[in-house]
Amino acid sequence: MIILPAIDLKGGHCVRLEQGLMDKDTVYNDDPAAQALLWQQQGGEFLHIVDLDGAFAGVPKNKSAIQSIVNAINIPSELGGGIRDLETIEAYLDLGITRVILGTVAKENPALVKEACRKFPGQIVVGIDAKDGLVAVRGWADVTEKKATEMAKEMEGFGVEAIIYTDISRDGMMQGPNIEATRALAEAIIIPVIASGGLSTLDDIRKLLQIESSGVTGVITGKAIYSGAIDLREAVALTKGGC
Repeated sequence: MIILPAIDLKGGHCVRLEQGLMDKDTVYNDDPAAQALLWQQQGGEFLHIVDLDGAFAGVPKNKSAIQSIVNAINIPSELGGGIRDLETIEAYLDLGITRVILGTVAKENPALVKEACRKFPGQIVVGIDAKDGLVAVRGWADVTEKKATEMAKEMEGFGVEAIIYTDISRDGMMQGPNIEATRALAEAIIIPVIASGGLSTLDDIRKLLQIESSGVTGVITGKAIYSGAIDLREAVALTKGGC
């Protein structure tokens, strides 16, 4: 299991939100490239980037900041937020992003996911955000009636590289990840699952390591490493068998 440090972009700044609410943001760094480089220096193996403005607008909004991040690091990166067509996917991959995360569009236009997987094999990840086991879309503003496990199986069939699973009731709240829901999703599919939302202590990572065999291959951390609740170096060491 690997640790994926997160950079959430709003207005060109690194921020964190509480439960996906744009008006509940905390700015942590005005220089996203410098922040990305710091996470790399502290042992981050894969950078997780979200264009928050793009997620809400449905179109890319922080392209210059994203380019500066890619130019600053040499670890792989994944990007989500406002990616709704093949042209945008291709543009970001050409920019140097390793893989693209499809969220809302995966629920609303599954055919696009299927085509993207065909055109860009190994570079498409689907983000499934859920509340009480039901899929939430459009920057978490709308909760649907579709089960997260049902959607995950559908996406697996299209050939996506991995599923990023976020329990939105936990995200940014430092309450710990939803271990059981994450395990249930991972066991429902064969492709890797990356856990997201609520990570707050090294013990949370230990709990996730216990379900690694279910298919949980990574965990995204944001607020915990920005606030200092988790030291990224220690977290990475833990996944390598330390502490």
